[in-house]
Amino acid sequence: MTRRSLIALLVAAAALAGGVAFWQLRAPAATAVQLQPAPLLRTLQFSARVAALSRVELGSTLTGRVVEVKVREGERVRPGERLLQLENDELRAALAQAQAGEQQAAARLAGLRSTGRSAAQAGVAQAESVLLAAQAELKRSQDLIAQGFLSPAKLDDAQRAVSVAQAQRDSARAQATAIGDQGSDVAQAQAQLALAQAATQSARARLAQTTVTAPAAAQVLDRLVEPGQIVQPGRALLALALDGPTELLAQVDERYLEQLQVGQGAAVLADAFPGQRFTARVRSIAPLVDAQRGAVEVRFAVDAPVPAFLREDMTLSVEVDTARRERALVLPIAALRSAADGSATVWRVRDGRVEAVTVRLGLRTLDAAEVLSGLSAGDVLLTGAAPPPGSRVRADVAPLATVTRRAKADDAGATLTNAMGR
Repeated sequence: MTRRSLIALLVAAAALAGGVAFWQLRAPAATAVQLQPAPLLRTLQFSARVAALSRVELGSTLTGRVVEVKVREGERVRPGERLLQLENDELRAALAQAQAGEQQAAARLAGLRSTGRSAAQAGVAQAESVLLAAQAELKRSQDLIAQGFLSPAKLDDAQRAVSVAQAQRDSARAQATAIGDQGSDVAQAQAQLALAQAATQSARARLAQTTVTAPAAAQVLDRLVEPGQIVQPGRALLALALDGPTELLAQVDERYLEQLQVGQGAAVLADAFPGQRFTARVRSIAPLVDAQRGAVEVRFAVDAPVPAFLREDMTLSVEVDTARRERALVLPIAALRSAADGSATVWRVRDGRVEAVTVRLGLRTLDAAEVLSGLSAGDVLLTGAAPPPGSRVRADVAPLATVTRRAKADDAGATLTNAMGR
């Protein structure tokens, strides 16, 4: 081997050794993100359904056959509008009979107060005249007996005639009193009239029950009966949604109850109309939690104007803004190494080495968190697999939005979703 060849070989070996040493000493690369202030929004997404403020099911209080159903699903009805009719021939006959009984009782009372009262007064007058005649006859008999023209036996007959006339007068007076305004006969006739009137009212009420009417302005949701069917009390015949504010009803996992407050705004979207997003607000939160489902009922009031395409029980997607920071130091959740009780540990890159830093967190979402203390804007944090603290590292800085989108995609099946920088 020549001297030139030997030198070339030694140079190549040195270069190879240097390359190996450089490769061994070269710092490993790790994905990182640089902290920057940004808006932070936490939202809660869940399904809801359209529900009328008041929904009623109409039925009948009688057993009968349906003669006519005058409305169909979707129709608007006015207060008192006739919706359904049951057969009522028998009840109409019962009402006519009760009305006839009422007329008969009224006629008897009127008779007592008119012709009956006149006849009684005439009877009193006649009885009093008979009594006066008997008393006069008694006086004349007493005078004749005193003069010796009549025997004393005639006096007994005259006295007996007076007694009979007095009894007849008292009887006539009693009869006249009975048919007076405060008399027993009139009171009895008045009671019979009241009983007949009550029977008429009862018959009229039962007849009215054969007609089902709208209790208020409403929309017909469901028609549950057809003409010819026999219905019984307690069975629903028609379902109505009474006019009033449109509400959205949702069952929300109780774990997120702390995040919800009355008055929070929400964006609502119907799957059937994806291009017509509208807004609503939390109207009320139920005071009780459904123990079986572990959910709480939340009601939303739809902001005006209410979309015309909304239908009762339509399923909607609701996204509620539960917290917002207009400007916060945003930390991606992917950068957290451990977290407990509002504090967390992250790995920060400083002077090419990894160091562990404890930070205090504020508002948290699924993919980001607000940093309250421990870090500053511009700090570089490792977000993926990286060497432990104290090791050399080469930070491969990625845009913050890319890291948060990746974390959100990993949690796509979660109920709680979030947005940063909206």
